[in-house]
Amino acid sequence: MGFETDREIEVSALDARLANIRLGGALTLAAESEDGVIDVTATAAKLGLPAPRDIDDLLQNKRAAEVRAVLAAVKRSKANGIVVPNAEVSFAPVVTRPEKIICVGFNYREHAAETNTPIPEAPPLFNKFNNALNHHEGRVQLPTRVARQFDYETELVVVFGRDCRDVAEVEALDVVAGYATGNDISARELQTATSQFLAGKTSDGFAPLGPWLVTRNRVPDPNALRLQTWVNGKVRQDWNTRDMIFNCRQLISYASNIMTIKAGDILFTGTPQGVILGEKGPREQRQWLKSGDEVVSSIEGLGELRVRLV
Repeated sequence: MGFETDREIEVSALDARLANIRLGGALTLAAESEDGVIDVTATAAKLGLPAPRDIDDLLQNKRAAEVRAVLAAVKRSKANGIVVPNAEVSFAPVVTRPEKIICVGFNYREHAAETNTPIPEAPPLFNKFNNALNHHEGRVQLPTRVARQFDYETELVVVFGRDCRDVAEVEALDVVAGYATGNDISARELQTATSQFLAGKTSDGFAPLGPWLVTRNRVPDPNALRLQTWVNGKVRQDWNTRDMIFNCRQLISYASNIMTIKAGDILFTGTPQGVILGEKGPREQRQWLKSGDEVVSSIEGLGELRVRLV
């Protein structure tokens, strides 16, 4: 095992749904509550307590104990908390400064079949960059000068809570801070123009993520979650993460044996069948995503992620 030990509590122990939200042009750390969204950073300042400024600060600098203290103070008395009404919340990406955005291709058998792709013998890894990060209720500016065949891919996203290397499968979930809903938006003709996926995967805004980081202890089994996608209100994907070819433990172990994973890094775990690329018939006749379309991605217990294409 190669992950670092930490005497502080871990993010997974917070038992919360956390978010990055935007207030006054800046990011702040927030937590879901029955009355709205608690501004953890502002609440801490009010109480004279330290707190991370956002989720990246929380994960990368091991500040979960500070967040627990703030949330405990609000639990003792609601008057301690600064709460933003749900209608006024503006979400940011769950993480904004990961060192790595790792993605997995063809990780569901039916998706491989619909795209006439052989079942992979090892997880096909590729990457996105931070410019691709987007958020709940975000807009995706389509790069129409270079592409027209835009597609969705709803995916379970693993958010890492520890630096780690060479993690054994049996211990793999121990390095996870939590999980989020993601959408691996793709420009298919760029993705398939060469043997490398990158050009079709990492345009600005092509990695919506959120709205919540749901801590690990709230997700007993990441490979037992219903996954759905709607485009303009019509269901396009409806499957379950139990059907992954390589489950979350295997993906984490595999990636960590190749590279050092940092706290705050994220892993897109692949999408099931139902994407536009997998539709039957001539490719040029498919109804690709276009400006004005709304895509809603949902994963059981993690929340709905909604974006609009422009």
